[in-house]
Amino acid sequence: MGSLGKELRANWLCSVLRITYLLYWLTPFSLQPPPCRAHDAALGKVQGAAEEVRLAARCRMKRLFLLLCVLQLLASVIAVYKQWIPNTNFETASNWDAGRVPCARDLVRFWRNKVVSVFVSSPHALTDMYLPLNGEFVLASGAGFAAFDGSWDPGCDSGATVRFADAEHHTWFDPTLWQAVSHGVVPEANRHIFSVDEERVPCQYDDVIFQPETSFRINIDSSQQVIHLHSISLMGQEFSSPEAWEEYVQGPSAPLQFHGNGTLQVTGTRCPDKSGCACGNAPDGHRICAALLRASGSQCPVPTCQNPLQPLGHCCKVCGAIINLDFTPDFDLQKYQDRLLQVLLSQPKYGSVRMAISKVHKAQTFLGVIPRSSTPLIQIVLVDDGAGAQTGTTVEQLAAGIMEDVAQHGEALGISNGKMEVSTSDTSSGQAGSHISSRITAGTIMGLLFGLLLLGGILILYRKGNLRLPVLRFPRLWARMVELESSEPDSDKGFDNPMFDVEPPSTEPGEETLQKNAPKDAQIFYINPLYDAGKMET
Repeated sequence: MGSLGKELRANWLCSVLRITYLLYWLTPFSLQPPPCRAHDAALGKVQGAAEEVRLAARCRMKRLFLLLCVLQLLASVIAVYKQWIPNTNFETASNWDAGRVPCARDLVRFWRNKVVSVFVSSPHALTDMYLPLNGEFVLASGAGFAAFDGSWDPGCDSGATVRFADAEHHTWFDPTLWQAVSHGVVPEANRHIFSVDEERVPCQYDDVIFQPETSFRINIDSSQQVIHLHSISLMGQEFSSPEAWEEYVQGPSAPLQFHGNGTLQVTGTRCPDKSGCACGNAPDGHRICAALLRASGSQCPVPTCQNPLQPLGHCCKVCGAIINLDFTPDFDLQKYQDRLLQVLLSQPKYGSVRMAISKVHKAQTFLGVIPRSSTPLIQIVLVDDGAGAQTGTTVEQLAAGIMEDVAQHGEALGISNGKMEVSTSDTSSGQAGSHISSRITAGTIMGLLFGLLLLGGILILYRKGNLRLPVLRFPRLWARMVELESSEPDSDKGFDNPMFDVEPPSTEPGEETLQKNAPKDAQIFYINPLYDAGKMET
């Protein structure tokens, strides 16, 4: 195991010391044999200042040693380890299309244009093998390949062509290819904890473990330029500093193990906030859900409840309960999780209930459409894996118990507000169980409906003539320009006709009267001065 194994053994030792330390403080005061009390009793018998100083220093050193181990244990408890499951080992039967490891009479083929890194743990005799153009074999001690000498090989009577599987499809953001482990061991004791889908993939403060003596190849395509991690352990080596990881990346093996447009970066830092840190995989949520749906048949399972819930960071809706907590700077996520496990989930009636608790960022929108900002909150997701009519009721009882605990001890725990949603009923809760967002949505819808009804009523009354709308006249720029043009004096744009310069015949007052009294069909004519009647007669 190397340095990783030493770290795990150190953590185990500190776990034992932590138990001893807790027993020390839980033992009744009269029965305690602490070093400092032994020192106080010895002071009455031991003479000399030198002996007193020596015993006091020994007491302080023991307590300091215990305190350091406790702090180290707490750090390891908060740390989350994510272990990569598949490998590209030569001896793994699932890596071959025949479902078995090649035997001596087989013809072994690797994809010509596929890059691969293969770990070989034992010697193999082969008839023939076609290698890729780019790749590597990592040989363990005593491992290797030899030409088959034709001797009898049990279980390999007739040879066949066996091809190595394509490992290019293994992606970093596939939750089915990761498992959460505790100090390198799959946790079995705490069956009540699970993670939403985005947190099943390594988060920005997680430790990533690739099993020792295994090879792998991962596509790290990402919507983020950099994928941050606390540490990476592979081939028995742990990389917990940016400098050490950068040196490994520049080596020959890293390009064969990691490919894609993403970049892995080791920070070596833990989450600085005791209220927890967001996972950081939200930008790649679509990749995570696509991988999950691809594995499950391109669709989410049909929920068994009437109104399933959609947790943040989860791909499919669930039946159960969701509690969102607003917190203060005094909130401690790890302590609150331990409190829920010890006080509530430890009860036998909640044996089939699982819980996911983490800090998430909920998007705030205007009228449910326009995005504004995001608000951090603590999300608790409760699901029941049991069967029977009481399944939904059990989750609802547990959610109500959590809300009651928040109402009683929320201020001391650093919780300022809580909201609950339950999939088994149509009611939701605020501080005491009312769901404020549902009220806001309902109010918005009612306001829109009232506005539409009002406009419709006004239109009907206007069409029937029962309502007259005032005519609003808005002066326009072109109308003002017309007024300005009309106010200018008219200019004489005509010209004199040289052919017409004769005074019209005079009209006496009597003629004007006769013209008015003349019948309508009487002809009215004028003398044309240019017309000479004498010329026309001749």
